[in-house]
Amino acid sequence: MSSSKGYTEKKVLAAIKGSGGIITTISNRLGSDWHTAKKLTQKWQSTRDAYKDERETILDMSESAILKSIKDGNTQDAKWLLSSLGADRGFGKKVEVINETPQRIEIKLIEELGEDE
Repeated sequence: MSSSKGYTEKKVLAAIKGSGGIITTISNRLGSDWHTAKKLTQKWQSTRDAYKDERETILDMSESAILKSIKDGNTQDAKWLLSSLGADRGFGKKVEVINETPQRIEIKLIEELGEDE
């Protein structure tokens, strides 16, 4: 594996592992500044893939936490998920332009999920 100013591909991969894709964590592990760590995560194909995998893993964990919360009866999380993933089923927020002139645009935000639902 090649190196970049003393940072080897292997060392960068080790810093990425378990970081959740948080650049500050990676930079602390490498003993570098934030910008150097960010560049190093993108330097090699293997580090790009590892960084992407870390980000996907943290998204999976977050989705799992939201799903568990919904299963436990948290309606706020359920409403949030519906507004994000259920838009094609009519849930979520819609924007309607109600008056438009060259100087002014009026926008009405329509909540599909009511406050008391």
